[in-house]
Amino acid sequence: MAWACYFILFLLCIQEKPCMTENASKLVEHSKTSFLQTLQSGKTSFVYFGNEVTPTIGLFLEHLKKSADALEDYGILVAKVNCTKEMVPKYCTGEKVMTKVYLFRGPSVMKIFDMDTVFDVDAIVAHVLFTVLFNEVKYVQTPAELLIIERTATGLADVVLAYVQILGLPEHRAVMEATFVYGAKYQFVLTTGGSVLKHMGVTDPSSLQSGLWLLHCKGAERRSDPCHHTALKRPLTTLNIYTFLQLMEAPLVTEARIDPTGVETAHSRLRTPLLFLFTQADTLTMDRSTAGSLAWRLRGEVGLVLVHRDSPDVKTPKEYNAAYRLPGEGSPVKYVTLKNIEEVVNLFRDKSVHDEEEDKEEEEEDWTVLDVLDDEVAESVFRESDWELDLDLITELTADTFSSAVTGPGHTVVVFFVRWDAVSMAFMQSYVEVAVKLEDIPDVHVACVDCGEWTDVCSSEQISGFPTVRLYRPGDPPLPYRGMLGAESLSTFVMLARISSPALLSNEEEVRSFLRGELYQRHADLSPVRVLGLFSSRQDPGRDMFEEAARLLRGETMLGLFTNLQAEKWAEEYSVKLPALLVSRGPKAQMEPHSLFMSTVGELVSDIQKTVLDSFPELTVENLPVYMELGKPLLLLFVGDEEEEEEEAEEEEGRRRSVVVREEIRRLQGSGRLESYLPCWIHLGRTPAGREVLESYLGSVPQLPALVLSQLDSGGEVFLYPPEQPVLSQAVLQWLQRVDNKEEQPAGVISDEKWGPPVPFYDFLSIMDQEAPGYAAQKAPRQKKGGKQEEEEQEEEKGHGGDEGGSVEGTLHHKPPLPRSGPPARHQHSEL
Repeated sequence: MAWACYFILFLLCIQEKPCMTENASKLVEHSKTSFLQTLQSGKTSFVYFGNEVTPTIGLFLEHLKKSADALEDYGILVAKVNCTKEMVPKYCTGEKVMTKVYLFRGPSVMKIFDMDTVFDVDAIVAHVLFTVLFNEVKYVQTPAELLIIERTATGLADVVLAYVQILGLPEHRAVMEATFVYGAKYQFVLTTGGSVLKHMGVTDPSSLQSGLWLLHCKGAERRSDPCHHTALKRPLTTLNIYTFLQLMEAPLVTEARIDPTGVETAHSRLRTPLLFLFTQADTLTMDRSTAGSLAWRLRGEVGLVLVHRDSPDVKTPKEYNAAYRLPGEGSPVKYVTLKNIEEVVNLFRDKSVHDEEEDKEEEEEDWTVLDVLDDEVAESVFRESDWELDLDLITELTADTFSSAVTGPGHTVVVFFVRWDAVSMAFMQSYVEVAVKLEDIPDVHVACVDCGEWTDVCSSEQISGFPTVRLYRPGDPPLPYRGMLGAESLSTFVMLARISSPALLSNEEEVRSFLRGELYQRHADLSPVRVLGLFSSRQDPGRDMFEEAARLLRGETMLGLFTNLQAEKWAEEYSVKLPALLVSRGPKAQMEPHSLFMSTVGELVSDIQKTVLDSFPELTVENLPVYMELGKPLLLLFVGDEEEEEEEAEEEEGRRRSVVVREEIRRLQGSGRLESYLPCWIHLGRTPAGREVLESYLGSVPQLPALVLSQLDSGGEVFLYPPEQPVLSQAVLQWLQRVDNKEEQPAGVISDEKWGPPVPFYDFLSIMDQEAPGYAAQKAPRQKKGGKQEEEEQEEEKGHGGDEGGSVEGTLHHKPPLPRSGPPARHQHSEL
């Protein structure tokens, strides 16, 4: 326990007052030589390079000095370099005021922080430890992600779940300091809110500034069950976390044979109230059960002692059945007679509520208005981006240059973003990659508009979300980009958009060349699918509609148009009536004919998009949303990652099984008996996220290949095809029939939780306009919601408020209600 004593001493130092004088600060001022020596030593160091000291920089240096003392205890050196005296190449730049701080591990840069991020000593310590302990802390945003971690930890370790509103606050620092000490013993998990809080029983997440729970997974028996949890009822400080974790290690119930005045337990040392319940020999079994259940309800708040009244050392009068002692030296034992379980709980809960209210008043700070984005993207940005974006290849447009840029020759790609939006900043890194890919394309210009600066531009373009990407070309309306926010998808979109759409084909040879992918051979790798529209003549009224649909689909699909009397021959060859579509998925694939029903351009666009979809697709992260929109139950085939096979023979056998099963599903699909389902497959090697999907469905990964039916539209039930049964057409049909007849038990259930945006859209542009001079004289409100909708939402919020259930009245002779965080217990009549 020597380390624990040292840790307590360290905590007292950082909580109460510095343990050393300011003159003894551990902040190092590097010379060029000592800086290079530190890099070569392999030590972790946090270094600021500066030229000019402004009032803001001076305040930061004060906090940097304080952080040097704190981070020394974690083996991290904090230093500064005066670039006016020591010119360190690469890090000492020509800027007057330098606002970047570097975290090194040896010669490697682990992270580059903007000074606005590490604004005080708490933020410095929190962010530095968060980066250093990257592999020790997992981040979750949904209950499903938390359940996966619970299942992994079941039987191995308990899980500590911490909630902080925003990174860099004192609560975040407290969690990271606890992780540094306990990271090897517990699995630490961090969340910034969202649906995870409601999953943990928080009815009003907006009222919670921070929180911490211990999930008791180590002693759990079944991986399919959620781990019981205990909440920290005190403010989230390092000392309180340490105390809480020590309480979790203390015995659930302690038994004593002496009077309560002489009882000392681990709870006494940790300044926690003690509750004493009295028992006797003939009711001992029932009293232990009752005490265990009560101890679960009060765990982390109160220590429970079961006192054997039969012992001659117990002098308590029999008129009392309980006693308690509050923490504090010399605190007396108070004896009471309680009638039921709820009285016992309320004895401490009322006091705890009073203490929490006082703590909130004492610790109230100016954090009442925080623009917090409850999104894992913010966490991803923090972890993986260094914010050093090279915008040399991207033209930053202003109100003066925007119009000329988007009406000029060629194609202009524009991203509309705001710098405070985490998704925008994450995408900007991919956008830089797009600029690099398109650098050598002469007719493509890559640009951006910061909507935080140029609100008038973004308002006139009717930008309603960030980031928004559009492609501009003279003479055409702007083309919106609706794909994945990634460099590969966007660059493919731009390259496809440069191709004239539809391609006007004049003879049969050009048609064949287009369908084989030879007409645009250098663009063949952009899209393996080509769609040909067949019309009998130029006067066909559907022809103009098809051309308009092709323009709207520019950048997504390669489309061709053949309007000729010979089109009749093509239609006859493929047994389809004009107007029609022919879909080619490659030179060796069979041509797919589809009749066209011309109604509106919008419906035609939707029909073409569905036609392009594969009938038995391999699902990936990129294409999953498209197939989910079809609304059909997913008949999912999971095939294995052959690279994980240990033996070559096993690897070959795995491949063979996967191919055979896929062919069997294709044959079944070809018979037309799977029309109401969407057959698809996921390769766990190429799409690792599929493993997590399978685990969330079933709780574990079965033997592969595995066939799963996911009915998202009917209760979210998941069914597993019997693993011991070969995947044969007739057997699969019989299994699906049994599922329809309710004769099969589901293997899992998917949560029906809505995956909407974590926070409502906030019209920053409107707010900025209101703050602009002269706004009051020219009010032009852009309200997103009408008065009636707001009233309905307010009524809905009122409906969610209030108590979810009253207390269960009864005596101690009856079974008390058990919370989610406590295990079941049996109760019989007892002295209690």
